[in-house]
Amino acid sequence: MTFRRTKIVATLGPSSNSPEVLEQLILAGLDVARLNFSHGTPDEHKARAKLVRDLAAKHGRHVALLGDLQGPKIRIAKFTNKRIELAVGDTFTFSTSHPLTEGTQQIVGIDYPDLVKDCGVGDELLLDDGRVVMRVESATGDALHCSVLIGGPLSDHKGINRRGGGLTAPALTEKDKADIKLAAEMDLDYLAVSFPRDASDMEYARQLRDESGGTAWLVAKIERAEAVADDETLDGLIRASDAVMVARGDLGVEIGDAELVGIQKKIIQHARTHNKAVITATQMMESMIQNPMPTRAEVSDVANAVLDYTDAVMLSAESAAGAYPLEAVQAMARICAGAEKHPTSKTSKHRMGERFQRCDESIALAAMYTANHFPGVKAIIALTESGYTPLIMSRIRSSVPIYAFSPHRGTQARAAMFRGVYPVPFDPAELPPEQVSQAAVDELLKRGVVEPGDWVILTKGDSYHTIGGTNGMKILHVGEALI
Repeated sequence: MTFRRTKIVATLGPSSNSPEVLEQLILAGLDVARLNFSHGTPDEHKARAKLVRDLAAKHGRHVALLGDLQGPKIRIAKFTNKRIELAVGDTFTFSTSHPLTEGTQQIVGIDYPDLVKDCGVGDELLLDDGRVVMRVESATGDALHCSVLIGGPLSDHKGINRRGGGLTAPALTEKDKADIKLAAEMDLDYLAVSFPRDASDMEYARQLRDESGGTAWLVAKIERAEAVADDETLDGLIRASDAVMVARGDLGVEIGDAELVGIQKKIIQHARTHNKAVITATQMMESMIQNPMPTRAEVSDVANAVLDYTDAVMLSAESAAGAYPLEAVQAMARICAGAEKHPTSKTSKHRMGERFQRCDESIALAAMYTANHFPGVKAIIALTESGYTPLIMSRIRSSVPIYAFSPHRGTQARAAMFRGVYPVPFDPAELPPEQVSQAAVDELLKRGVVEPGDWVILTKGDSYHTIGGTNGMKILHVGEALI
């Protein structure tokens, strides 16, 4: 039985809201459903979340819910006629005093007054993820006067970045604070924070999450030039998060596309070293918004992220607003499975020369070392409260599947995003201690994952209700009487 190890995140939207399409996406292999808080109302998000959970339960699948905060994306206001067309050499002005609904061919309003303060003559401004580029020629107290370097259409509410980063907007807006409370109400599994600059932004988000009563794991979206300016900042940001997202749209605009591939590899490697999950996102299957097949370049991009050992690859508009949401998920699943056949995904030198900080971490890594060096091992069972032990295990390159056995819905859903980890509902506390090993192995036999004669590694704690309590590892021979 072969399993795809890399997980698929898909954004829900108009193309994927109906129960029929959503059910097809779940059956095609959707592991994480992304709710984009930049669009839609709280009631719409709640309805989508309920639908995902109901359909996943119907098919015995575990699908995590990821809420994505809008963050301080700086946007232009509106044009009188919705859009304009700019040519190279045109002059154009951004003004904080111009009426917000009356943009013209020459000027548009902006409701972020610090833009004028943050930018100076010679700076390059990139609009709509870099599709239109301008240079600031002069600045006044309330306006930036620019010339167009790369022309094209410009429409209402498109985003602005400054090349090299440096716009000072705080990472969490009032809307984000309300959405953190919404995420707690919805019992979301993951919550993505947009545009964090450093660890303190994530710590603030965590404080707000705790105050709202939420339990979602926090995902830092790495999309500002400042976040990747040096290893100290990047590592601090990763350590302050539970997972990270390589958000290649804004990041590519700020640091330049030539730097992006190297930075992607670096973020994935650093996230894994710090025992965090990592999602690779943005434009992975962009052409599939209009076409039923990906381009060769997109196939390579997804496969490259898989070989970098990302936990998950993500669809945005492809699944939210495109014409082929199901085909996009199917293509992604196919490409991931193909890339995983490559031998580099089965060997690991991860943390060979390091000391471990915790007992459960030591057991997790010992289990992976054994699994990778003892050829008969066909599966790993981690009895887990929080999901931390299987997360650590899945940082190690291996072709041995890891099963996260947990009684908690939240842990089962969260583990659905970890590479090579498969959640199994299981409550060891309901059984006499001497029956737990046998019952766990029987669960894998029932699923057709192992057969008599195989070896299985089992990790557990002395108490089943202690987070971080994993302190034991057994090697079990399937078919023998187990205790």
